[in-house]
Parts: sequence; structure tokens; C-alpha cells
Amino acid sequence: MKILFTGGGTGGHIFPIIAVVREMRKIYQEISPYPEEKLQFFYLGPKDDYFEILLSQEEIRVSTIITGKLRRYFSLQNFIDIFFKIPLGFCQAFFHLLFSAPDLIFSKGGYGSFPVVFWGWVFQVPVFLHESDIMPGLANKIMSKFALEIFTSFPRTEYFPPSKMIQVGNPIRKEITDGKKEEAKGIFKLNYQKPVLLILGGSQGAQRINDLILSILPELISKYEIIHQAGVKNFKEVEAEAGVMIAEEFKEDYHLFPFLEEKDLKHALAAADLIISRAGSGSIFEIAAVDKPSILIPLPEAAQNHQVKNAYSYAESGAAIVFEESNLTPHIFLEKIKYLFSHPQELENMKNRATEFACPKSADIIAEYLLAFMGQ
Repeated sequence: MKILFTGGGTGGHIFPIIAVVREMRKIYQEISPYPEEKLQFFYLGPKDDYFEILLSQEEIRVSTIITGKLRRYFSLQNFIDIFFKIPLGFCQAFFHLLFSAPDLIFSKGGYGSFPVVFWGWVFQVPVFLHESDIMPGLANKIMSKFALEIFTSFPRTEYFPPSKMIQVGNPIRKEITDGKKEEAKGIFKLNYQKPVLLILGGSQGAQRINDLILSILPELISKYEIIHQAGVKNFKEVEAEAGVMIAEEFKEDYHLFPFLEEKDLKHALAAADLIISRAGSGSIFEIAAVDKPSILIPLPEAAQNHQVKNAYSYAESGAAIVFEESNLTPHIFLEKIKYLFSHPQELENMKNRATEFACPKSADIIAEYLLAFMGQ
């Protein structure tokens, strides 16, 4: 059996694919009399060296196609994409599907997956779509016409016909929930003499979140211990500025990293008393799965304003506080953190609401559904 995965090529697409593949393998080994070689995983989507490595480590065979994007504003890049990249990507996807002949396609969405889903529909390959966000992007709106079923993350996901939707949450890697505070103490050199803040800006970090933290860093570090994922591109700059701003007596309480791999991230999540993060669906569901209170700062440039909508949907549960960048000042942000830690019952309530919101079995449900569809 050949299962073809596709997605736009960001962490929000790739990590859920990895989660589903891990669960499919686990279930297949438990229920199938056939050797695992009968279950073959492929990925076809935009090129990204880092994510190719991650997928290959999961024994997923990776192929890439050229992808283009339709921008709903004037840009010369539109000309290149429409007349060159998109047609080339469609040709590449056609031949990949013609020769690989998958039995099923699972798409995490995004414009990079559209050619794959389109040709899958033409070749009558069953297509399943997962939508991470409350408001789907243009590509997923179009691809929903070709999908048999659409797995959704949030309640009240917009646009799709209810008859096609199955709400399961966003698939997370179960290993993320296996972190240990004691392990974190050794990895990050934590003192645990003060509450621990974990600051995440997505897989590439977030420069404006970094700037916010740096603007109040002397006040923060005097009261809290901080694990800060600054992003690979921003790491050196943040390191230099933080080194100047932090008093010598507090330097051992600031733990700066360019990016936290899964093996370290799970322990950072376990150690945190409060998490500050962007509002991508993957981040929200990982935070909920480890039962942590959070402050979400949605990325305002996100397509369809989806991070803002994701954040407020999650905040309705009582598990998080949302600050939009347009009305966020360093002083207000700092005072909110102080308020939360001076009212421990509120943090406890947020933690409980996160537990209720979490969908830790999302990857299991999708894996079981896909295997059942293929008769396994």
C-alpha cells in the first residue's frame, strides 16, 4: 500500500504528517499480518532541505516539485509563478503520480500541495485533507472540492461543508508530551529558583517577539527564569543584545537557543510554568497537550488572518490570553505576566482549560481512519 503525503512545506504541515506516519506504523504493526514493507510512505511537495531531513528520518521517501503562489495583490513574482513555476509544478506532479500510483493521498494543505491533490483527483486516487486553521486558505478551499473527507482542528471551522468535516484536532507528535522537568534541568542548566517562562516564535523564530522580550529583559530576568527560542536567523543578534542587558547575577537564568529540536523541546515544555508563543495551530495544540497556560501573540501577516482567529478560538476555552501586536506594549505585556504569577489560581484554571481543549489522540484517529479506509 502506498500512501502519499503532501503539504505546503512549513513546520505546520510537516510535523503533523510525521505524527500521522508514526501512528500508522504503530497501528499497522499491531493489526496487520503482513510485513511493514507492505506499507510505504511517500512525500511530494515544495523543496526544503531541513524538512526533507526530518521526513527521511521517518523513512518517508521524499520527492519535490517546483511550486508557485497566487498572491492577491500586484507583484511581479505573480507573473513568474503563474506562467512558469505553477505549470512546471503541475507537470512534475503529473509524472510523479503517474509512475508512483499511490493508493491514497493525505494533504496537509497549502499551495504547494495543490498540484498533487489535483492530479490525485484526476487519477481517482482517494484524497483526504487536514485543515489546521479555523479559516482555510485559498488552496484548501479549492482542494476541499476534491477531498472525500476533511479533518479539522478547531470547532466551527469556516467554509467547508459540514457533511465532509470530521473534527479531530491538530495531529501532534506524541513524543512532545514525554518531557521531564528533571531532564530539562540538566539540558538547559535550570535553577528552578524562579518561575520558568518558555518563549517560542515558531520554527524560524519571530523577530518582533524577540524585540518585545529584549525591551523588558532586565525586568523579566529579575523575576523569572527564561528559555528563549530566538530563531536561527536572529540568534546572534539576540545573543549580543541580551549579553549587554542582563546583569551578571542573572545571566545563569537566561537560556537562549536558536531552535529547539523535538528531543529538547519536549523537556522545555515540561519545565515551563508559562509559554509565550505565536498562534499557529501546531503550537496551540502542542501547548494544550502538555497542559500549560500560555500567552499567544498571533502573527498579523498570516494568510486569512488565521493566527488571530486560531488564538481567539483557543482563548475562548480559558486556556490562553491573546495579545495582538497592534495593541501590545512592553509595559502591558510585563504587567500581565506579573499579574498571572501573583494569581496562581488563574494559572491553574488556564492549565485545566488547556487539558480540556487538548486533542492528544488526533494522530491516532486519523491513522486509524486511513488504515480502515484501505481495509487494514
